Order: sequence, then C-alpha cells, then structure tokens
Amino acid sequence: MSGVLTMVLAGGEGTRLAPLTGIRAKPAVPFGGNYRIIDFVLNNFVNSDLLQIFVITQFKSHSLMKHLGRAWRVSGLTNRFIDPIPAQMQTGKHWYLGTADAIYQNLHLIEGLDPEHVCVFGGDHIYKMDVRQMLDFHRHNKAKLTVAAIPVPVSQAHEFGVIEVDEHGKMIGFEEKPKANPKTIPGRPDYVLASMGNYIFEAKCLVDVLVTDASQADSKHDFGHNIIPGLYPQGEVYVYDFSSNRIRGESESSAGYWRDVGTIDSYYEANMDLISINPPFDVYNRYWPLRSYTPPMPPAKFVHDETNRTGQAISSMVASGCIVSGAIVYQSILGYNVHVHSHSYIEKCVLMGNNDIGRGCRIRRAIIDKDVKIAPGTIIGEDPVHDKARFHISPGGVVVIPKGARIGFEEA
Repeated sequence: MSGVLTMVLAGGEGTRLAPLTGIRAKPAVPFGGNYRIIDFVLNNFVNSDLLQIFVITQFKSHSLMKHLGRAWRVSGLTNRFIDPIPAQMQTGKHWYLGTADAIYQNLHLIEGLDPEHVCVFGGDHIYKMDVRQMLDFHRHNKAKLTVAAIPVPVSQAHEFGVIEVDEHGKMIGFEEKPKANPKTIPGRPDYVLASMGNYIFEAKCLVDVLVTDASQADSKHDFGHNIIPGLYPQGEVYVYDFSSNRIRGESESSAGYWRDVGTIDSYYEANMDLISINPPFDVYNRYWPLRSYTPPMPPAKFVHDETNRTGQAISSMVASGCIVSGAIVYQSILGYNVHVHSHSYIEKCVLMGNNDIGRGCRIRRAIIDKDVKIAPGTIIGEDPVHDKARFHISPGGVVVIPKGARIGFEEA
C-alpha cells in the first residue's frame, strides 16, 4: 500500500524476561516452537500488504538481525523492503534515549521516502491485526495520531498508558503508567482502556512533534510520557478499538487477543494458549499465514517399539527435526531438533530447540532455552526448594534454564 511507512521498535532490552534475554533482545526470543516474537508484528504488516518496513534495533541485536536476514528478505519488488536499522548515533554520541528518540534519530529515513502516514508499532507482542482497518479508521477521522487500545484489568493499569475517550473515539485524557486511581472505562469499573503502543501518525505531524520534543532537555523522549500527552489536547488524536479488528478465518472468541509477553509468566502462559483445546490464538489460519525462518530439518519422529516404551506427544506442538523416542510429551511445545530419550516425561514445558533430554528425566512447568542438554535421570519442576537452589524460577513457579546450559552432568 503506497504512502504508508512502518517503523517497528524492536530495540527492547527485555530485562523482565531474563534469563531468556541474557544474550538476545526481547523481540528475538523464540516463541511457539517455530517463531520469534518479532515475527508476529511483521506478519501483521505483510498480511496487510504494507511492505515498507524499517525495524529499529538496539540492545543485543545480533540474534535479531540474523533472524531478520534469514526470514524477512524482500527482493525484486520496487519500494518494498523490510530493513533492520541498527542504532547509529545519528544525532550525537548517545544511544536511543526513549521510544520517540529512536524515531527522531531516524527521521532521515522518513524524509527520504516522504510517506503520507507512518505506523510506529512495538515489536514484542503476540497478536494478529489487519493494520488496514486501523489505517481506514485513522483516515476517516482525519486524525493526526491514532492509538490502538484494549481493555485491561485495573490491577495492570500501572504497566500501560491509560486512555479516556469520548463517544466519537477522540482521546480526551491520557496518563502514562498511573501509580494510583487510574481512570476506568465507564460502566466497567474493573477495567481501564490501555494503549497497545501501536500508533499511526500523519507523517508531517510526526516529524514536527519529534523535532520539538528533541529540543526539550527535560523530556524523556518517549511516546507515552511526552508525545501523546502533548498532542491529544489539540483535538486530533483518536483511539482505535482493537477488539473491532476482524481477520478472515478467525473465531469470534479470538477477537482482541493481545499479549504483552514482558515477563516469564506472561510469556509462558501465551505459549500454553497455543496448545489449549480451543486456542485463543490460532497459528493454523490459512488466511493469515505466519511466516518465519524454517531451517532444513526432517519431519518429527515418534518411536514406538514396546508396550512400556511408546513415543508420543499429547496436546502438544512439535516442530521439525524432533525425535520423541519412547517418551511422553504432554501439553508442551517442542522447537526444532529436540530429542527426548526413552522413559522421560515432559509436561507443560516450552523447549526452544536443539535440546537433548536424557533417559528417564521428569520435567514439569519449565522453559528450556536453545542448546540445553539435560543428563539422564534429571528431575525438574517437582521440588521447588531444590529447583530454586539450581535455577531461575518465576513468581508463578516456572523453571527457566538458560541457553547452552548442561544440567545434571556436574552431579554425575
């Protein structure tokens, strides 16, 4: 679609997702067996036929850049691209000072293409959106800025920008991450209307407000703290109801599904959503394909040969290259090239790929990062006291094993 440029903010450090972000940016964290978190926002734009995309990176970007180069190359089409843009200190000897500064330091990219509208979206959420519908809403209202929003419980209001809106969809109030007494939705006292961090700007407006913001020494140079509060009183900021977005092939129950996988527990729960009986997020919708990098791997294999040694996966997702050899995998997600050896039992786990699980292991409610090898007979997830002494454990009790770890061999 001509006249529309997209800037995806994918430089997040993701400290709350540690240790999964120990060596990679949050958008590069594997998700759902086949994907990286960044894939979901990129699929939204590609499936919406919006193919002028800059991906703004910063922290620990090597893994992310490598994935973008493998999975998201666009060639042979004039003015169609998905280009990663590393932090380059364009305006001085400092990295990005905030989300607004990340775009300001790349204004030359906007000015070079001269778009009519600029989409500024986050790169670290799990959801599906036909961006064209939000763009139609933005154009219909002749908005300077349109902000996508969803209802969230009051208890989570401190994590979001909280919006007030009139009957016409115009923003009449905004508070970034309120510490107390957030404005609730009329008639729904237990919910607030929260910004998703997805914005569509009129291009000239975006350039003007970023230039002004950059000149203010006391600014945090952040969209939530500075840009939106300074812009909405002028009366041309509108709020798009994400729950109204419809995608062909999606059930009504999936409308409005959006997950901020910013913590270990929210990341784990979003993965578990994929394998529920009626998943609220469906990766199998043929009308909304989810692209990613697919390595050259053989099909998954399940080895059966004895009545007490049957390889099986139940209510699970298993990627290519996996071998389940006389073991049971239950309500789990296995990424590429996972080998689960005989008499092991894996329950409600997320294995990111290239893992080797030895004979006779029992592992429950764990996230196992890539390249982890676990010794035969290892038990994880059954003794919280013992696990806490060895591993990182989330507030929700999920055990996390970092990339490249070798578990149990030092004890053998």
